[in-house]
Amino acid sequence: MMTARDPRDELVEHLPAMRAFALSLTRNGAQADDLVQDTVVKAWTNFDKFKPGTNLRAWLFTILRNTFYSGRRKAQREVPDVDGVFTASLAEKPAHDGRLQMNDFLRAFAKLPDEQREALALVGASGFSYEEAADMCGVAIGTIKSRANRARVRLSELLGLGDENALEMTDEATVAVLASNGGQHL
Repeated sequence: MMTARDPRDELVEHLPAMRAFALSLTRNGAQADDLVQDTVVKAWTNFDKFKPGTNLRAWLFTILRNTFYSGRRKAQREVPDVDGVFTASLAEKPAHDGRLQMNDFLRAFAKLPDEQREALALVGASGFSYEEAADMCGVAIGTIKSRANRARVRLSELLGLGDENALEMTDEATVAVLASNGGQHL
């Protein structure tokens, strides 16, 4: 009695034909190789959706074709901006210089209740998820979220920032301030 071959084992047999098809679509060797690679990754992660007994080659070529056209549509929506000139023209300058004085921030941070400081330090500065922070503190996720949000709002008030400049505590500069503090006021 013969058992059916695993379609994953057959995938390699189709690579040359997939590359030829990709080359006919892209007209560029490097792009064709990238397209085949993307197709293989998509096929591999979605083999559970492949129906055994159907045409594997057709399934792979459909993925390749759809990947190619999705990429083209995405490229048409994107604006080429290699030197960043277009992006800079869209950027809105902050009302302040973009930096908080470290001492002002640390003083305001120290005024927060312990639970809010802890939540903000875990979620904002240390990069833990709300779920991880909740587990560490032994509280519900909603509790951590509300503590972190209240802390952000209070810090904004203490630092004299309006709602439009509310602190997210996830930008690189703020995380660096908290991290460089070494936990002294955390």
